[in-house]
Amino acid sequence: MSEQRKTTYPGGFPAILAQMEGRRDPFTYHEGEALAPLETDFAALKQQYMLAEAPEMGDSRSGYARKYRALAEEFAGRSALLHLHGLLIAHLRRRAQPSHTAALFQRLWVEEADYLMDYLDARWLVSAATTFGDHGANEVQRSVGHALSVLFGMMKLYETERLFAAVTPDQPHPWRKRSSPTLAMEMDAFAVGGAGGLDVNMLGRLWQQGSEDPVIAPLVQRLLTLLVDDDKTVFRRLHIMRARKAKQRQEAGKEAKPQRAVPADRRKVIAPVPEGRSGQNDTRRWGIVSLIKAAPRDVLAFAAYHLDLGAHHLHIYLDDPNPEAAEILQRHPKVTVVTCDDSYWNAQKKPRMKTHRMRQVWVATQAYNSTDCDWLGHVDVDEFLLPEGGKPIEEMLAEVPEDHLGLMLQSADQLEAPGPDGGEAFKLTHLAAGHKREVLGRIYSTLGSHLPGGFIGHISGKLFLRTGLDGLRFGIHACHWQAAQVENITNMTGSYIGHAHAASWPQFRKMLEFRLTRGSYQRAEDNDRLQLGDVIDLVLEEGGEDGLRDFYNEVNGGGPEQRAALARYNMLIDYPLHLPERMVRIFGNEAKVYLG
Repeated sequence: MSEQRKTTYPGGFPAILAQMEGRRDPFTYHEGEALAPLETDFAALKQQYMLAEAPEMGDSRSGYARKYRALAEEFAGRSALLHLHGLLIAHLRRRAQPSHTAALFQRLWVEEADYLMDYLDARWLVSAATTFGDHGANEVQRSVGHALSVLFGMMKLYETERLFAAVTPDQPHPWRKRSSPTLAMEMDAFAVGGAGGLDVNMLGRLWQQGSEDPVIAPLVQRLLTLLVDDDKTVFRRLHIMRARKAKQRQEAGKEAKPQRAVPADRRKVIAPVPEGRSGQNDTRRWGIVSLIKAAPRDVLAFAAYHLDLGAHHLHIYLDDPNPEAAEILQRHPKVTVVTCDDSYWNAQKKPRMKTHRMRQVWVATQAYNSTDCDWLGHVDVDEFLLPEGGKPIEEMLAEVPEDHLGLMLQSADQLEAPGPDGGEAFKLTHLAAGHKREVLGRIYSTLGSHLPGGFIGHISGKLFLRTGLDGLRFGIHACHWQAAQVENITNMTGSYIGHAHAASWPQFRKMLEFRLTRGSYQRAEDNDRLQLGDVIDLVLEEGGEDGLRDFYNEVNGGGPEQRAALARYNMLIDYPLHLPERMVRIFGNEAKVYLG
């Protein structure tokens, strides 16, 4: 072999190893400095919070002190246990470290795995997996740790390079003819449009092998779940490309080949009910989580309504600063208010997510993992619990079978016209009332019968879940556990989630442009059926603004004829919310300012 051949790394592997080993010198210590002992009290460290300046290190300039300060700055305001975890990983990356370092790392993951996974971001979880690869207590830990280290290391390399491509990380490349039939080292390309199982086999084997060891299993499953749920990875992009190719084949009259793997969003799982959450005693404390961007009056009305129903706690995340509402809410002992400004997202070690839905899912999951409630519902600011006959929510929750993780409340859309007593009125879908779709044609004269359930709001309903299930991801209309959608959910009848999605014509018109371009009316490209956005486009094209108003009146006006038709099929609910009275009852005279 010619010595003049080109190589990516001049000097070859001797130079690679020299560069790698040059960064692994052991830490130096000054007198009195030492890594925490093996018998360290973890409970005490969880109650101790780090200061960015690390005054406990004095003016020491040892290698240990420098790393200690760097991690103290990163974990400022967070527990000393997380700081210790970072120190252990830093030490175990060196050629030598105190003799008890690996044992302390192992003990930390044996005793505090749940805490670490709740409060460490994905970057630190990957670092932990890499450390298991080098210092695992058995072959499974070392093998899986090394495999995850290689997987995420290669992802970081190729995803970084892809940042220079013309498409964003969450966008797959368009289908086109490949420039070369083979890859580097003469490997065949992955069969994106066929039944290639490289991705499934790789992820599946890691999951299976990692599950064999009780210490590393929770870490492996959390990392792999985060991986398959992320929309900015090669796995998601290949999945989208595969689906598009299958659709192209079907449109061309060709039969698409069956895929070996069921996409994550279609897999189902029976989730376990957390210990102590299966009896009726667990219904005493229920709460709500909501990400909100709304006027102060709407925020206070939402909070007052559910507090007046008996909520044990409300977790309210303000998507934009709302100081007027926050000032009133945070004085209530049953409300936790979090303003999701730049400082909040910086503290999460992640950029502010680009869509409202992604942020909703994130904060709902955070609240689920931290709440002291027995049940938690994920509800929007324009949604209100409508328990059957006004019965206590605790009684509603007690109806859920003990082996079900939660319940789904079906949607009821608020009508513009009030009920007979001047209070709010809502309509149901035909399915909620037990009818076939044909009844929609008898209620809605023209285009309303083409909408899902005759609704212009969502028909998917909202979830209430028993809390305490580790690894659960709380979504908007569903929840996921172990990378699959939870199936043991009770579909409740009689009680509903009242949705003030378009409770008035001005509200509907004001939100229309946003919903068409960035919100719930956007067209789903993988859905060939007539969608709400298509209907509205058609209405505006043929009838203009007057036609749009006629359309709204037809589906949501709540006039006498519509009310009579809905009532005929048991699809009408008169359910006064009494929002002004509740606001004053819960928040006192301060709320009256917003009732003008």
